[in-house]
Amino acid sequence: MTKNIKRRFWEIDLLRGIAVVMLIFFHFLYDLNFFDIYKLSLYSGYFLIYVYTGGALFLSLIGVSLTLSYARAKKNFTKKQLQLKYLKRGLKIFGLGMIITLATRICLGEGFIVFGALHCIGASIILAYPFLRLRYQNFLLGIILILIGIVLKNFTFDFYWLIWLGFTPTQFYTVDYFPLLPWFGVVLIGAFIGNSLYPKYKRRFALKDFSKFRFIQLFCFLGRHSLIIYLLHQPILIGLIYVLLL
Repeated sequence: MTKNIKRRFWEIDLLRGIAVVMLIFFHFLYDLNFFDIYKLSLYSGYFLIYVYTGGALFLSLIGVSLTLSYARAKKNFTKKQLQLKYLKRGLKIFGLGMIITLATRICLGEGFIVFGALHCIGASIILAYPFLRLRYQNFLLGIILILIGIVLKNFTFDFYWLIWLGFTPTQFYTVDYFPLLPWFGVVLIGAFIGNSLYPKYKRRFALKDFSKFRFIQLFCFLGRHSLIIYLLHQPILIGLIYVLLL
C-alpha cells in the first residue's frame, strides 16, 4: 500500500473533532439539566438547531469516511471480504449501542436509549455498503430519505416495532434518538460528498495545510478517537459534575 493511500485527510479529522466537541458540550448541558443544577430547554429553539447541526455534521462525516475507507480497502480485499468487513464493523458499533441501551435502562429507567447515535451508525455502515461506489444517486436517495423522515416526525403511531426506522410511538420519550429516517439519508449525503471531493482517495480541491497548528492538532486528535470519546465522555462528565457541583 502506498504512502498516498495510508495518509489521512486532516480536514476530515478536524470536522469530526468539532462534531465531538459539540456533542460533549450538549451532553454537559443535558447533565446540568438532568441533575437540576441549571434548567434549560434543550429540545427547542436554538438548542434544537444546535442538536440537528451537530448530528448532521457527525453522520455526514460517517458517509465521507466510509467512501474513503472503501477506496482504500477495495484495492486489497475481494468483494466478499469487503462485505464482511463492513458487516463486522457495523455489528460492532451496533453492539456498543445495545450496551448503552442496557446501561441507560438500568441507570435512567424512563427515557433510556432505544435507537441512538451508535445504533444508527452501526446500521448505516451495514446498509451503506452497496452505495459506496455511487455518487449522484446517493445525493438523490439521501434527500428523499431525509424528506420522508421530516414528514414522519409530524406523526405518531400506536406500535413500537418500527422505532428504528422513524415511526415514533405516541408518548415515546428517549434521551437519544437517531432513526434511520432521516439520518441514514444524511449518511448517504456524506457518501455523495466523499465521492465528489475525494474520489479514489485523492483530494479534488486545493487546501493549505494547517494541520501543524496545535489548535488544529487537538481537534484532529479528538476526531481520530471519536468512538472511544463518545463511549467515555458521559461517565467522565457525570463524575466531574458529581465531584465539583453536587
